[in-house]
Amino acid sequence: MNSKTNCVKEANGITLVLGGTGKTGHRVAERLQARGIDTRIASRSANPSFHWNDSSNWDEVLEDVTAAYISYAPDLAIPGATDAIRRFVDLAVSRGVRRLVLLSGRGEQEAQNCEKIVQATNVEWTVVRASWFMQNFSEGEFLAMVQDGTITLPASDTPEPFIDVNDIADVAVAALTEEGHAYEVYEVTGPRLVTFSELAQEISEAADREVQFIQVPKDDFNQAITDSGAPAEISWLLNYLFETVLDGRNAYLSDGVQRALGRQPADFCDFAHRIAARGSWNRKREEDAA
Repeated sequence: MNSKTNCVKEANGITLVLGGTGKTGHRVAERLQARGIDTRIASRSANPSFHWNDSSNWDEVLEDVTAAYISYAPDLAIPGATDAIRRFVDLAVSRGVRRLVLLSGRGEQEAQNCEKIVQATNVEWTVVRASWFMQNFSEGEFLAMVQDGTITLPASDTPEPFIDVNDIADVAVAALTEEGHAYEVYEVTGPRLVTFSELAQEISEAADREVQFIQVPKDDFNQAITDSGAPAEISWLLNYLFETVLDGRNAYLSDGVQRALGRQPADFCDFAHRIAARGSWNRKREEDAA
C-alpha cells in the first residue's frame, strides 16, 4: 500500500480544476466529484467562464478556492503562457489558495519556467511533468489519422514513453487531496518506450485492421494542418513539439506514477485494446467522411 494515501486531506473549500473539460481536466474533476469534494470546473463554457487571455473574472473563479489543478491549453510552450501562469498563481496565492498542482511537460524549457513560478510560492505545490499522452490517438489530434489507417507525422522513430492520461489524473487527484505529495516533481511516463511504428503496429493488432505510420516532410505536414483549418497556435505547437520534444531528449523512463501512487503506470498495449473495444478506431464510414 502506498504510504502517501494513509492521510487524506479533509475537504476544506473548493478545489478548482482549470481546463476542466480537457483530456486531463475532466478526468480530474470526475475523480474529485466521486470523492465528494466540492469541485469547480473552469473553462470557457463554465459559469463563471475562464479565459487564460482575459483575467477580468479570475477573482470570481477563485472565490472560496483552497486548491487548484492548473492545466494550460493548448500547452505551456505557447508564447505568453509563462506570463499567464505567473498572473494566475500570484492571484491564487493572494486569494488564499493553499495547494497548487501544475500539469507540465517533459523536455520543454517553457514548461520548466512555469514550474519555477509555482515552486517559488509559499504554498504547497506539486508538479506533474508528463510525457506524450496515449489519448492523443484516441480522442485528440491524431484520432482521424488512426481511423483513416495512416498516421502521417513529421516525426522520426524516436521512442517515447507514452502516458495514459488516466494515470495523470490519478496522480493529480492524489496531490490535490492527500498528504505527502507537497513539493514533489512527479515526472510521469508509461512503463516502456514505444516508437511511432511500434505504436501503429500495436493499434493495428488491437483494432484488427492495418494502421501504419509514415514519416512525412515538415512542409507537407504544415500544409495539411493549414488545410485542416486548425488555429495558428495549434500549427505552431505541433511543429514545436515535433522539432524539439521528439528529438530524443525524452527517450527514457521515469517513476513518477510509481512514487505517487505505489503502482505501475498503464501500458500502451492495454490502452490500445481498451480503446479498440469501444470501437473508437473503426474506419470512418463513407457518409462520415463526406
